[in-house]
Amino acid sequence: MKVIVKPSTVSGTITAPASKSAMQRACAASLIKGGETVLHNPGISADDMAALDIIQQLGATVMQQDDTVIITSNGVNPVSQTINCGESGLSVRMFTPIASLYKNVIFINGHGSLTKRPLHFFNEVLPQLDVQCKSNNGYLPLEVKGPLQPKDIEVDGSLSSQFLTGLLMAFAGASANNVTIKVNNLASKPYIDLTLQVMKDFGLQVPSNENYERFHFSYKSNGKPTDSLHYTVEGDWSGGAFLLVAGAINGNIEVRGLDVYSSQADKAVLQALMQTGVIMSVEVEKITIQKSKLKAFHFNATDCPDLFPPLVALAAYCEGTSVIEGVNRLAHKESNRGLTLQEEFGKMGVEVVLQDNLMIIKGGEPVNGAVVSSHGDHRIAMACAVAALKAESEVHVEGAEAVNKSYPAFWSHLEQLQKS
Repeated sequence: MKVIVKPSTVSGTITAPASKSAMQRACAASLIKGGETVLHNPGISADDMAALDIIQQLGATVMQQDDTVIITSNGVNPVSQTINCGESGLSVRMFTPIASLYKNVIFINGHGSLTKRPLHFFNEVLPQLDVQCKSNNGYLPLEVKGPLQPKDIEVDGSLSSQFLTGLLMAFAGASANNVTIKVNNLASKPYIDLTLQVMKDFGLQVPSNENYERFHFSYKSNGKPTDSLHYTVEGDWSGGAFLLVAGAINGNIEVRGLDVYSSQADKAVLQALMQTGVIMSVEVEKITIQKSKLKAFHFNATDCPDLFPPLVALAAYCEGTSVIEGVNRLAHKESNRGLTLQEEFGKMGVEVVLQDNLMIIKGGEPVNGAVVSSHGDHRIAMACAVAALKAESEVHVEGAEAVNKSYPAFWSHLEQLQKS
């Protein structure tokens, strides 16, 4: 699918999509908690649908009703030997330990870019928890056989915090008692804050957090949840970041649905925007932002690597050279995002230099029209589209359907905001 984005101003009010980070965690927590859970403002992205399908294969029932999703569960009790994680990195990393709570063999698969994401972590860690684990030389497909037994363990958190999220959920599901997960070099700490908050919201056992280095479980329930627990999925700062950048580049828009008190890592986009001197008003119910003369920024995205794509689009229109730290977090995304951003923005005349752990973007020059490719990466497609809003001529985005992974309504939302 190809979408043509013409240079245009954007204006109006738009509501950010539901957070797939929160939605997928809520699906896992619903499965583990048991009983009935009613999800309000549920996500509809491909990754969200993958999570809903996984919990059904692991024994939950799911019913759509109006604008809610009703999940009923009696714990991990699979109805299928196989779960398919689609292209969702969070799903495979979170649900593999949860599936390992079951005593029989479970096969875990996925497709597309997910088959290229390293999963050696499970080969090293799960056997220490009495789980048999086989993989394709550290890649999908996986085969696990539990039941997982919580024990004191030490893990490497440098590749992704999502592996730890899976262990925390699984330990809670196994009623871990007096055991500690020690973590070295944890990446993306805010995502662990989100995991712990969701666990608390669902009444799961929440470990103590000692400086993100030790997570200690001493079995003490946070109180039995009601039979029907209602949970509202918050708005997505990852998707909202593209809307905010669009407003800063060439618009005057109001973005709703973003919780300014959220634990989501990508809320940090506000810090980068503030550095540019953009005209912006942040309120509890809404964020308004408008086209401004932008100055270069220096931002550390190590804990929020998903912000690289929208921030590259932003940097293209900042006077001077912007620097984003944390490039080493980009290799194992839907594409190798450092190289992909360099290649596709290069086609539009934006110089992107990769230097060690830094991405250096030279802004202030005209952004050219071009034919660009998403490389099957949803955030690359959205970044190129946002950059096109003030380009010299139209930008053709090939592989535009990639946005379905996280933000299926992106193209319709962009069209809604555009004015010729």
